Amino acid sequence: MNTTLQYKLHSGKNSKAAYYMQAALRDMLPDKLFRQRLEGELGRCAELYDAGYIQDRVDYYCKLKTPTTLCADAEQIGQLQRKGNPSTYYYDSREALQWFNPQLLWHYLFGDVREIPAEPTVVKSRSTETDNTNSVLLKLDRCRHFVYIHDHLQPEEKEDRAIFRGHIGTRENRALFCRMFADNPRVDAADTIPGSTEGRKHTSQSKPMMSFYEHLRFRYIMALEGNDVASNLKWIMSSHSVAVMPKPTCETWFMEGRLQAGVHYVEIRADFADLEEKMDYYSSHMEELKAIVDNANRYVAQFRDWRRERYIALLVMQKYFKMTNQ
Repeated sequence: MNTTLQYKLHSGKNSKAAYYMQAALRDMLPDKLFRQRLEGELGRCAELYDAGYIQDRVDYYCKLKTPTTLCADAEQIGQLQRKGNPSTYYYDSREALQWFNPQLLWHYLFGDVREIPAEPTVVKSRSTETDNTNSVLLKLDRCRHFVYIHDHLQPEEKEDRAIFRGHIGTRENRALFCRMFADNPRVDAADTIPGSTEGRKHTSQSKPMMSFYEHLRFRYIMALEGNDVASNLKWIMSSHSVAVMPKPTCETWFMEGRLQAGVHYVEIRADFADLEEKMDYYSSHMEELKAIVDNANRYVAQFRDWRRERYIALLVMQKYFKMTNQ
């Protein structure tokens, strides 16, 4: 079995085939069935879940406080088509939209988004460094981003080293990291596209991709932002390794903006100069490191109740329609 096939079969990623099968079957059901069940579903979930917790997350994702009317180019939610849109974004947004009147209006912006829209807009990601009120978060592209992993190694059993694998492309932060630690024995840093133009330009180290499970032998796993968030952060925080990163500048449904340095992850400077210092500290203070692992695991656990996640998404869209005078 070649290395590429091994990686595809044992990468640790969610199964896209299973995701698309389930999503396509749900999408084939008449929307009327969902609309008829909306009030009942909201009522049942209200009895199941803590109201304060639910409202806190709804208000975090949809920060709109002043009612506003959408401009004339807003689209009806029923007009959303799979053709012309990334499939995962289409299916994930449809899971929330099909419960509502198809004539309701919205703005949406799919893909890796940092800029804040001028109008209230549904997005997957938003900047944490400015007023992001108009960016309303939904759990989009979740097959790629929301991955959880079983880790049988305890932190003290792992190698006292850091690992980074990721596509560099035009991401200067990742290029800088690979240049700085190319020859450092405590850090395994490499671009994941061997022989690529970007890899040759930024660093001599370009290696094949590693499965998530291969990462787990390292005590420290780098979570470096790409076009928006670091997509590996969720599965790192579900493991017994520690996520190491500068303070997040972008967030998704995972609420990266709420993560606390020294509580959920190890924070380092944006220029990475203190990485080894932080590694030395936590490896000699193992109880503090294990507390971070435990806190990270608990933080991730809140996203694993699929019904509660759907309930919150429905309330986010309900609030969006209400705050846009619909």
